[in-house]
Amino acid sequence: MSAAGDRLQDTARQAALALPEVSHGYPFTPGLDVYKVAGKVFLIVTDDPEDQIITVKCEPEHARAQERGYPSISPGRYLDKRHWISLGSGPGIAQRLVTDAVEDSYDLVAERMPRRDRPSAR
Repeated sequence: MSAAGDRLQDTARQAALALPEVSHGYPFTPGLDVYKVAGKVFLIVTDDPEDQIITVKCEPEHARAQERGYPSISPGRYLDKRHWISLGSGPGIAQRLVTDAVEDSYDLVAERMPRRDRPSAR
């Protein structure tokens, strides 16, 4: 079953908030719910009902594979198109894929931090 836009966003929010030391807020604009770990962005959820997407950090090679595999995954909106992807609702965008994308983004951001700044192991 694919995740509709609101379910996609709810799944992403729940997955992010289940991870250690996550904060979120609206630092850029009221329409973008930004999730951070140790001050570093790993997830952006749009609040626009006409544009229900999430944007996550992703290794460039994996990002291109995801874009080729799913028509509703595109280069990241708002951020570097090489290192970020945006997911919208569509064929194959299941809850597990969304959760994995959020967790992978969190891990990617956290592992690039100095050890002293990394969150507790999950």
